[in-house]
Amino acid sequence: MNRDINIFEFPFNLGLIKKDHEKEPGVIKLPDWLRKLGFHKKIDPTHVFRLDAPPYEMKPDEETQVKNTDLIIQYALRQAVLISDYFNPGNFNIVLGGDCSILIGNAIALKKRGKFGLFYLDGHTDFIPPRLSPSGGAAGMDLAIVTGLGHEKLTNIGNIKPYFEEKHIFCAGNAETDDREYVEQIINSEIHYLDIDHLRRNGFSKTAKDFLKMVEDEKLDGFFIHLDVDVLMDEIMPMVDSRMEDGLTYSDLKEILIPLIAHPQCVGIEITILDPDYDPEGIHTKNFIENITEIFKSI
Repeated sequence: MNRDINIFEFPFNLGLIKKDHEKEPGVIKLPDWLRKLGFHKKIDPTHVFRLDAPPYEMKPDEETQVKNTDLIIQYALRQAVLISDYFNPGNFNIVLGGDCSILIGNAIALKKRGKFGLFYLDGHTDFIPPRLSPSGGAAGMDLAIVTGLGHEKLTNIGNIKPYFEEKHIFCAGNAETDDREYVEQIINSEIHYLDIDHLRRNGFSKTAKDFLKMVEDEKLDGFFIHLDVDVLMDEIMPMVDSRMEDGLTYSDLKEILIPLIAHPQCVGIEITILDPDYDPEGIHTKNFIENITEIFKSI
């Protein structure tokens, strides 16, 4: 590893709605779980920063129709400050969630520093307005929020909307393709969208090259990667809140991520949704750590 690495721990779970058997979504345990199973030791970061989440609740917000809106905004602003205080473009930043709504704070921090791209690797698009969300959880709408789709209370925090421009985003890996209205939202946007089948046809390394060409052509200040682990096949990653049978293999993941992470304009990656409660023996998590740290050797 040639660049210094910072780890930011954002164990936030208020973007998810708890299941009937849960006291709260288990993704809040992700950073501590990865540390326990050796991730931090393998990475050997220069610094580790942490921002604990407020107590879990599922509070409706009539204005936005997104649950826990006020707490999500407060946390996102604190996230952005922490990142900004310790952001060095020469370093590589690994951001551990938490649920996908941690993207909001990361996006605000980056928008304040320039014009950045986003490679969104996820088993879902997360690009829907609140009216299409059965749960009202921000974790299923985070890509929409950071591009300005939805109520301004969430999409225009600090009057800097949009946090990412649609044309500067690749969204790849969606396997939830049966719901036409769900998919049409992103198809009708300016986002470069490749569902799981399109991604395979285009090729994993070629998709990475296409994205890097966009970054160069648009003269961006850098780019960030979102990795929701539910983009992986269910048989290797069943520890997620919304399971999809189809997905990437670890070989696919390496082919697409290594050229992105190795690029000097990549400022970091967020890892979200892995729920330790669904892997009590750590078998799947250890496999994930082994593979993701192999990818990080390209930094």
